[in-house]
Amino acid sequence: MKSKSALSVQPGVEAPDVINKKLKNRFQRRKDLEINEYIDGILQQNRSILSQAITLVESTLPAHEEKAQQILEQILSHSGKSLRIGITGVPGVGKSSFIEVLGQHILALGRKLAILAIDPTSQRSGGSILGDKTRMEELSRDKRCFIRPSPAGESLGGVARKTREIIILCEAFGFDTIFVETVGVGQSEVAVHSMVDFFLLLMLAGAGDELQGIKRGIMEMADLIAITKADGDNTSQASAAASEYKSALHLFPPTKSQWIPQVKTCSAIENTGVTEIWQALLDYEYLVKDNGYFSKNRSQQAHYWMHETIRANLLGSFYQKPELQGEMQKMEQLLREEKITSYQAAKLLLQQYQ
Repeated sequence: MKSKSALSVQPGVEAPDVINKKLKNRFQRRKDLEINEYIDGILQQNRSILSQAITLVESTLPAHEEKAQQILEQILSHSGKSLRIGITGVPGVGKSSFIEVLGQHILALGRKLAILAIDPTSQRSGGSILGDKTRMEELSRDKRCFIRPSPAGESLGGVARKTREIIILCEAFGFDTIFVETVGVGQSEVAVHSMVDFFLLLMLAGAGDELQGIKRGIMEMADLIAITKADGDNTSQASAAASEYKSALHLFPPTKSQWIPQVKTCSAIENTGVTEIWQALLDYEYLVKDNGYFSKNRSQQAHYWMHETIRANLLGSFYQKPELQGEMQKMEQLLREEKITSYQAAKLLLQQYQ
């Protein structure tokens, strides 16, 4: 007779669900919307659908790009009714603090504001911080304001490749004021200038480089220069810097818009100078709409971005062509061995691409 084991397994209780049923639906993957659902959602001011549409526009998947373009084509007639403002400045100038204060002033006037903040992308890791919502606490809590940080990717100077299309989505949603904040590290200003109506340059006083020639290109694009942090012991330095910039602007040729660029001082901490800056923006808008430059400039911008899109697509097509991969490696090897010039290598590869 087999002896009975001293060990026995008792029946246990039924294991509970791993996921809380009340939260399960919240974390389910969003279903893919149809084109008409995107359009209706944007026109009915559904913020969730607007965010999904922006994500679709930013996607590089061919199927997503095609769908995004169909959405943009159908809502284009509902866009174009905002004032587009580019805001740039070197790191540390106080862009986020300035935008927070100016944004609150604009919302108090009954306007609706969208902020498209372009975050620099690491060339090493490919990551972006995307921290603008944490830096603009008051605006991020206001339902009349929409903040969308976007990674710059590999586009020129840190400007997100699809920012112009995102502007169209935000305008169709009903935002009448659009801020495009750039990283302020170089050539990004050129691209942003070609997609906004007004270009605002933030500068610091007392940095010892007020009139350096390196800033000439950016200053020529600026419709208004704002000297930030004009408070406390820095007030007199800010006023002196403003005078120097005003003198420098007189040396530049007249603008095509017939607008005379202005220089203002402001303080986000003391909330001073912001009202005057916003009034200057409205004065500019009135002038350029009255003399016809507003619509002419937007038309020129549309032409510019058509050609930029062609260049970007050709570049992508070139590097993605499988037949060229082997040839490109051969050319790179010849360059390392110094048996061919860079120009010759590029010309041979382009001939094979054609």
